[in-house]
Amino acid sequence: MLRLMPQKKGADSSKALRCPMPGLVRAIHVVAGEQIQPGQPLCTVEAMKMENILRAERQATVKTIKAKEGDSLAVDAVIMEFE
Repeated sequence: MLRLMPQKKGADSSKALRCPMPGLVRAIHVVAGEQIQPGQPLCTVEAMKMENILRAERQATVKTIKAKEGDSLAVDAVIMEFE
């Protein structure tokens, strides 16, 4: 039966930062057009009374920021996009 189950494809994170869990955006640490470096804090999301700092995985430029402080996000909601 396992081989009949559809394969779940992971979200492409190369061009966007997605929310890993349902939560509330507490802070956005970058602005559109900013060059980011690996490990740099991008956003703080509060989930289950814990603050999670989402960090850059690679060097990029922030193209657009889709979320703002105070937004409630679902899993895989786009927070920001990269060039």
